[in-house]
Amino acid sequence: MSDTRISFELVSPEEKLVSEDVYMAVIPGDEGQFGVMAGHCSLVSSLRPGVVKLFAEEGAKPRHIFITGGFADVSGGLCTVLAEHAINVQDLSKATLEQDLSNLNEDLGMAEEDADKKRVQGKIAITKAKLDAVAAAA
Repeated sequence: MSDTRISFELVSPEEKLVSEDVYMAVIPGDEGQFGVMAGHCSLVSSLRPGVVKLFAEEGAKPRHIFITGGFADVSGGLCTVLAEHAINVQDLSKATLEQDLSNLNEDLGMAEEDADKKRVQGKIAITKAKLDAVAAAA
């Protein structure tokens, strides 16, 4: 790793999605987005659903990875994101997500128990965030 790059890892329960040196990572923290570059102070942050943007070089077009939440740990020259679930935004299909959203809205209309409604509402929020990610990356 050089003085202008930081080692970045993104890990989900399914797989290690990213392990590379980057110029900058922009991460969706619970308190707002934050950027991490070489020399960043140490911190731990909880993450909200959103897009992690990885910049290979200064001014380069970022790689977009959608996460459903998790934690970020920044220490020294390493930034690790532990995501609940992660997927490359380019692998998401707008049509599929729109159909999923329609199905979830039907499920919400049929849900009778508060716990079921809350679970479906959470899935709707994640699906809407994925659709926003696809639209932003287009």
